[in-house]
This record gives sequence, C-alpha cells and structure tokens, in this order.
Amino acid sequence: MTKKIFITGATSGVGLLIAKKCIEAGHTVYATGRNAATLQTLQTLGAIPIEADLRDVASFERVSAQLPPLDIVVFSAGVATFKQANVLHPSEIDAMLDVNVRAPMHFVRHITAKMQPGSQFIFIGSQAGKVPTPKASVYAATKFAIVGYVNGLRMELAKEGITVSAIHPGPIDTPFIDHADTTGNYKQSLGRFLLKPEVVADEVMTLMCTRKREVNLPRMMGISSKLYAIAPALFERIAKPLFDKK
Repeated sequence: MTKKIFITGATSGVGLLIAKKCIEAGHTVYATGRNAATLQTLQTLGAIPIEADLRDVASFERVSAQLPPLDIVVFSAGVATFKQANVLHPSEIDAMLDVNVRAPMHFVRHITAKMQPGSQFIFIGSQAGKVPTPKASVYAATKFAIVGYVNGLRMELAKEGITVSAIHPGPIDTPFIDHADTTGNYKQSLGRFLLKPEVVADEVMTLMCTRKREVNLPRMMGISSKLYAIAPALFERIAKPLFDKK
C-alpha cells in the first residue's frame, strides 16, 4: 500500500537513503533538508521537496502547512560537534539542541493533527542517548532527551492509535561523523566498527512494517546500554579505551 511519508534530514546520510528507498518502494515522499541541490535530485526521483532550516523556529509551521495527512514521519535530521563541553562555542551547543531536540518536538506539535490511527512516528536516536562518552556530552544530552521524549510520547499517542518507534544506532559512516569530528581521528579509530548507512536505512524500512517500539544497532549495543544502566562506574572503567577513541 502506498504511504505518505515525511522525512527530515533527507538531503544527507541515512535520511537520504531512507528517502530513496521509500521512493523506490512506491511511497509518496515529502523530503525536507537544507541542501537545495539534493532536494532537486530527490524531486527528479519523485519526492516532494520542502527546503527548510530546522534551526529556524518559523520553519516548523511553514513546513507543516505544506504537508497532507501522513502515514509515517521519520525524524532523521541531526547534528553534532565532538568537543569537550567547556570548549564548545554557544552556537555549536544551540545547533545541537535546536536540530536534535527542539525540531522533532515542534514538528510533533504541528503534525500530530495530520496523523490518523495506524500512523507512525519514527525517531532516529543514537546509542549516545543510552551511553554518554567524552567529547560528546552535549550531543549525548540531546539524545538522552529524545529517549525520554519518545517514551513519554508513545504513551500519550497510544490512545489515538499512533505508533511511536525509535532506532538507536552506534556510529555510522556518513558525512555526519565527518562534520562532528573535523580531525577525522574518531572515524579512523573506529574503522570497520562503523555502521554502514545502508544497514541503518534498511532497519528503518523494516521498522515501518514491524512497528517495534525500539531497535538498537548493532544489537550488542542494546545489551551494553543495559549493563551501563546497572553498573555505570564499572562500565566506564572497562570501556575507557573505547571511549578515548574520540
């Protein structure tokens, strides 16, 4: 069945792959992002492009007004700057809060009225929202916020028949990580442990069918986050060599 799907962050990385896969599957895709050239490319493939900067509060109402009743919303937009908290510039902190936290919350406020029973919100979170690491304290805080928000929102919207799902991947080999750490050291140190963006995009496509509440990638990270919740101090000592890769 053809679905109407709205995707944020659709001009790069995982969001772009999801948009392409949804178009290939025959769905009607409303794609938003800041890269006008990529939006134009998506339009040639069949998407309806909506250019927007999610750091601009005024954009949420404008974008939402252009959307029809929706079946699925995928919140894929995200930004990060990997630095110690005390040296982050205020603009870097604000960007992470605006895009990672405020944007999906504002969109939910505007879009929920367009969602029918049986529809679905999918949030792309992060394992950083389960286990924080050095040089990612602010980024982790934004993802911890999303974990709490998603779990509360799921209960609020259940009575309306709207499913709320989340996928929490580890580090992914996309431009996101290049922008987050401009030195390239983190990406190089992770090497083969980086997730392929195609794997994450495929999991999101599967999630549209299974409608699970949560997916962790790779699977073992779901176990790691549970161990961290039980014994955080011990976990931090054991995982320190890995954490120091940033």
